[in-house]
Amino acid sequence: MTAETSACQEAWWSRHDDKVVDADRYKLRATAERACRSGYELPVADYHPPVLHGKQITVVLPAYNAESTLKRTVDDLDRTIVDELVLVDDGSTDNTVQAAEALGVTAVRHSINRGYGGNQKTCYRAALALGADIVVMVHPDYQYSPLLVPAMAAMIAYGEYDLVLGSRILAQSAVARGMPRYKYISNRALTVVENLVCRQKLSEYHTGLRAYSRELLAALPLDRNSDDFVFDNQIIVQALAAGARIGELSCPTRYHTEASSIGLARSIDYGIGVLRTAAQYRLHQAGARSFPYLEVSPVERDAPAPSPAAIDAP
Repeated sequence: MTAETSACQEAWWSRHDDKVVDADRYKLRATAERACRSGYELPVADYHPPVLHGKQITVVLPAYNAESTLKRTVDDLDRTIVDELVLVDDGSTDNTVQAAEALGVTAVRHSINRGYGGNQKTCYRAALALGADIVVMVHPDYQYSPLLVPAMAAMIAYGEYDLVLGSRILAQSAVARGMPRYKYISNRALTVVENLVCRQKLSEYHTGLRAYSRELLAALPLDRNSDDFVFDNQIIVQALAAGARIGELSCPTRYHTEASSIGLARSIDYGIGVLRTAAQYRLHQAGARSFPYLEVSPVERDAPAPSPAAIDAP
């Protein structure tokens, strides 16, 4: 932003500040900048908050030592669409919390490390407490593209899906884009088995970029899930048990030295947990065994809005 544009915005605010006391000032900032760059006066009366079908969108950031990548992640989020940002710090040893607060991000701190699943539980509780209609999880290590948040949220906001997964496999070569070959092979092998056992056809179960409807999260007993990495798979089979509609969106693979990853031993434990979770889901659905975390309520959805054609019909 140039000094001239900045000065223009200050002048714009001084003329309109009394009219926007109850408005979302972050979103109005884009209006002020657009008015200044175009060289014409844009009154507050012409401002309409750019929301998705009237839904409140909260992005949650499960963080562990994410100080070095947090700003890049937050900078790529469309803050004219995102209403709330919540970071949950899982006992980091760096300055992740301070970095979040400097960026204006709401930060919740675990005094001890509760694990990846435990972190997500806090993320979703906090988002629902803030009144979120749609909750999007984005890893703050910049491995997944925050630019996809509006598209994923829209897939839920307009009633098409209850859960949307950002797939690193769909419509692209993950290896060519940087995914280590051994990770790709294990990802594909586990996904094939999970699809066969769960009778689904998802391209990936292991992504860290996900969007949920409020109704789905409210229906799932998340506290019964693991606090470890297998939480990601448990919440998917819970969603299936609840009758959720699951969609996918292609997400570019992004691997770099600062991206979080787990070692070989924990990867093996995760793989075993994934297979166990799929088997438990199949047994539970068949009525052969009962597992408390799979005892879920069906998703309760709002009635779909009438189409424009239906509204205009005589």
